[in-house]
Amino acid sequence: MALKKLHLDILGMHCTGCEQAIEEAVTALPGVERIKVSYELATADIDFDDDFIREAGIRQAIIAKGYDVADKITPKTGRLLRIMFFLALLLLVGSVVFWGKSLMPGLLQQINAGMSNAMLFAIGFLTGFHCIGMCGSFVVGYADQSRSAVGALLSHLAYGFGKTASYSTIGAAFGLLGAAMTITPYMRGVAALAASVFLLLYGLKMLDLIPSLRHFTLRLPRSFNRGVNGSIKTQRSPLVIGVLSGLLLGCGPLQAMYIMAAGTGSPQEGASLLFFFGLGTLVPLLGFGFFANFLSRHTIHELVRVSGLLVIIMGVMMANRGLKMTQSGFDFGSLRTQIEQALHETGDKR
Repeated sequence: MALKKLHLDILGMHCTGCEQAIEEAVTALPGVERIKVSYELATADIDFDDDFIREAGIRQAIIAKGYDVADKITPKTGRLLRIMFFLALLLLVGSVVFWGKSLMPGLLQQINAGMSNAMLFAIGFLTGFHCIGMCGSFVVGYADQSRSAVGALLSHLAYGFGKTASYSTIGAAFGLLGAAMTITPYMRGVAALAASVFLLLYGLKMLDLIPSLRHFTLRLPRSFNRGVNGSIKTQRSPLVIGVLSGLLLGCGPLQAMYIMAAGTGSPQEGASLLFFFGLGTLVPLLGFGFFANFLSRHTIHELVRVSGLLVIIMGVMMANRGLKMTQSGFDFGSLRTQIEQALHETGDKR
């Protein structure tokens, strides 16, 4: 037995849920004695027996989950191309969001303060690629039980219904919690401002431009996350698997949406917010076999970064809502009125 230690710098982690996804993939390899993954440090420390597994095999297992090993990346090469690619994706996604919003004004109504259902769906869709690493194995598990195309379709529908219903119910619960804690409109405005700060910080985290923001993380006990994952893996019912998916609170994007639901101070808005977000995540998750072949890991990482910008926009909208409810006079509408009045008075003096 030749026990070796391996330290790797990991690229592409977006939340604490990524820790578990990597740990489970590497732990399943023969010869791996111990693994410790840190989202805050973006590292993985592994003890393994090289009589059973080589270092290359461990790296490949991590890469297969959609992450990159930093020493395999040449950061100086292609940086300009990465920026251009990111901006192109941002332009494409932004165009689709606002096109969809203008195309179906009756369906895509704004959730108060300009929080568009279309944007919520887009955030869910983009972060759904990130969900593949955590939930893709669950989909494979129940899909493998279906012996026909009709059976597979019914399983996907049951999973989608359970997942969306779970998200919506928990979103309503967070909205109710926000309403119970904020009795007056002013207090709800303060809660909305607090939620907006969280969203802005989380959006910046998703952009991965400020490494120190990784330490701003809502971390639940690992035993809770492992317990939920263990319960899901023992289930054979797609409906139950979908319902339990709402409890995967280690998922960063899901945390952000639940905090946003609490910031609305309304069970109805909280449920609606998570409903559209949940629908968006289902598209890439249920079609991950197609996307896995069509999109590269680099593209998926950039899509998540685009989603981070959308989360920042949602944070600004939530902040504007809070400022309006507190009647501070600093919300966009009040500032616009003040500017127009000032310009009008200046014109009258002339």
